[in-house]
Amino acid sequence: MASPALVSNHSDAGLSLMRSRALILILAFAATLPLINPLVHGDGVGYYAYLRAPLIQHNLDFEQDWRRANPGFAQARMGPGNQISLDNYTSTGRIGNLFTVGPAILWSPFFLLAHAAVLIANGLGANIPADGFSFPYRVLTAFGTAVYGFLGLLLSYTLARKYFNPAWALLATVAIWAGSALPVYMYFNPFWSHAHSAFIVSLFLWYWDRTRPDRTIGQWLLLGIISGLLVDVYFVNGVFLLLPLAEAIQGYIQSAQAGDGALALRQFGSHAFYFLIFLLTVLPTLITRKIIFGGIFRFGAYSAMTWQWRAPFLRSVLFSADHGVVSWTPLLGLALIGLLIPYAPAKRIQGYLLLAFLVFLYVISCYPYWDGLASYGNRFFISLTPVFIFGLTNLMERLAGYFRTFRAAYGAQAAAVAALVVWNLAFIFQWGIHLVPARGEISWSGMMRNQFVEVPQRITQTVASYFTHRGELMQHIEQEDIEQQKLPPKRGD
Repeated sequence: MASPALVSNHSDAGLSLMRSRALILILAFAATLPLINPLVHGDGVGYYAYLRAPLIQHNLDFEQDWRRANPGFAQARMGPGNQISLDNYTSTGRIGNLFTVGPAILWSPFFLLAHAAVLIANGLGANIPADGFSFPYRVLTAFGTAVYGFLGLLLSYTLARKYFNPAWALLATVAIWAGSALPVYMYFNPFWSHAHSAFIVSLFLWYWDRTRPDRTIGQWLLLGIISGLLVDVYFVNGVFLLLPLAEAIQGYIQSAQAGDGALALRQFGSHAFYFLIFLLTVLPTLITRKIIFGGIFRFGAYSAMTWQWRAPFLRSVLFSADHGVVSWTPLLGLALIGLLIPYAPAKRIQGYLLLAFLVFLYVISCYPYWDGLASYGNRFFISLTPVFIFGLTNLMERLAGYFRTFRAAYGAQAAAVAALVVWNLAFIFQWGIHLVPARGEISWSGMMRNQFVEVPQRITQTVASYFTHRGELMQHIEQEDIEQQKLPPKRGD
């Protein structure tokens, strides 16, 4: 039997190792902060409007946000005389902002900090517009997005580490961080909702798993709040509510088999309380839908779309040249393989995560705009960041068994990850400066040629411009995007 001192030493060593790995992630995150691009554009205009208008104007009037939006967003919504087109307004007389309010909820501490700093600075003689549009607001809010994205990675790593060797969990976390679409929406497009989705789904899965199987009333309260935020941030994230539902059904079956009516009644009370807290947390979504669209279950253009419930785009979502998940970001394909490989110690949670992935895939495959339009990869699947990290960790640990030593296994897989990450970052660069079209199918032969010819020639000067003349570079890229939209669509190879 090990002595208490020996057990304590092992425990201290393990804790020290965990802290060192977390420190690696923190230092890597700090090194990436200069990449943050505090430019509100595209869908980000709608998400940010739900933050700026209520906190600065104290209403849900988004006209100023629409007028001051980037040209690509504004031109599609402005009519003659620089007036907002009438078809932007709903039956309630308000601009139909169909985007979700959850990112605004998560951003609010950063935005309010910026507002306080601006007011203090102006009181000391500065002259910074306290309107929510000026630089301090945008940079702190964009920083908030990066923080949430990183916290999502940290929670995903923590979840994977619980079931697998922490060394593989760390490598998988770094791989998905740099080898997926997450960097685009964590740094380059920080006013979109996807990094927030990665965070809130990671938080949900980590806390749901941590508090299984018996939760206190306080834990049900917190899980209900997190579950409500899942939907507030991005509606399709509601797929993950299937996990506590499946868990509850299993609990009722076990109670019935045991003939324990008192247990079933206690379970029902806990679930009813959880559902009540969930409903209270989604009130911001329901209230804004009522005010803007005239009904709590009205969702603007989303309600008018024809969803194709036979999932005709299933194969395309995964493999198409038009922003396929696996074809654009192959590391995610490897993660999916890992999700499918059985691992007995994680059998239950692996089944839950696979269920969530399959239902999420089905929903996106029914959506008319399944490709995400102007998306890097398929941006919707950024919500599944913790699922991919879990799957990739499993694959790495299983593959390690084919090597003679841990060092050889880790070195080989780290090298493979590095190659795929470089490939992904070069592809992001292509997409970012429109070497490939932002919308529709791409030419794979053209894309691969660019990876080896155009990217090496242009990356140094463009990256330098990103840090020294970012505003001019963004304007140039947006103008190219506007011009590309005027061209007829091309078919990929």
